[in-house]
Amino acid sequence: MINTPYDDVFRTLLNDCPKLIIPVINEIFQEHYTGNEEIRFLPNEHFLNRQGGKEDERITDSAFVIQSPEPKNYHMECQSTPDNSMLVRIFEYDAQIALDNGRIQGDTLTVEFPNSAVLFLRCDAKTPNQLKLCLKTPGGDVRYNIPVMKQNNYEIDKIFQKDLLFLIPFNIFTHESKLPEYDGNKVKLEELKQEYVHIREKLEELCRDKHIDEYTKCTIVDMSDKVIEHIAAKYENVKEGVKSVMGGKILEYEAKTIKNEGITQGMIKAYVDLVNDGIITLKEAAGRLHVSEKEILSFKDNSTAVQIKEGSVLEKLDAFKQETGKNEQQPKTPVKNMEELQK
Repeated sequence: MINTPYDDVFRTLLNDCPKLIIPVINEIFQEHYTGNEEIRFLPNEHFLNRQGGKEDERITDSAFVIQSPEPKNYHMECQSTPDNSMLVRIFEYDAQIALDNGRIQGDTLTVEFPNSAVLFLRCDAKTPNQLKLCLKTPGGDVRYNIPVMKQNNYEIDKIFQKDLLFLIPFNIFTHESKLPEYDGNKVKLEELKQEYVHIREKLEELCRDKHIDEYTKCTIVDMSDKVIEHIAAKYENVKEGVKSVMGGKILEYEAKTIKNEGITQGMIKAYVDLVNDGIITLKEAAGRLHVSEKEILSFKDNSTAVQIKEGSVLEKLDAFKQETGKNEQQPKTPVKNMEELQK
């Protein structure tokens, strides 16, 4: 099975912003999770034995456990086009997940199938509200339903009302049939752009209210751009128009920067320590980090401004010289006056 760009967006949202899936689970399975529950992802690669000893690799879109307080297994699939083999794949995934977590007690093997569901990005009047699986066993028939979530059932106001932010990147699917009209009609295109202005403003509002963080906001926008890039590939006016109001390349860079913020802060703190220990100068630290000296001086660690100790470079280096007897060259830019550097 070939993955689509939409599968990749689905997995990226799950991996980078896992909390967004909880309201979706609440909506599909009528759960009442608060959003603060722990989510643990299960391996998404499984190898299925075939005749002749051949193994087929299968990759699920998402399999995870929500802990609240008892663990509950879930399996979500994202489907952009009709596929007759989908039910077979779901059963294969579910059976493998059940076996992976199976328990043998005495002479009994107990397997628990996950709660599975499908998100249909495209659907029509024939798309069912649920899929059905029936297992005919010597002990009798076992049947269970797989609920279906349809993207076109969720207009943007309903998405925000139900906190289904996970669906925002796929919102353009609800407009797919009208893309040719939008592309050739400036008035209609402006209406579509205004919807995405509304989306951006609502995301900014949620970010200000601390309902989502900056990285989550940027990831939603970035993933929206990726979906639009593919679905509107033939409609340049639509593609460029919507991306222009959502943020495009600037936010993609912003999201990556925020994601690496913890790493960057750790690096700056490490170099500050090297400066304080007299191993390198402030100028050298700035050069290695590709930031200005002022940025290092304004770096905050645990809400407390990092202060490079005045004179520490010279003092440490002098002590080092005395201990080793080496006549090393003095740093070219010792930290003498913090206020002068900050001007």
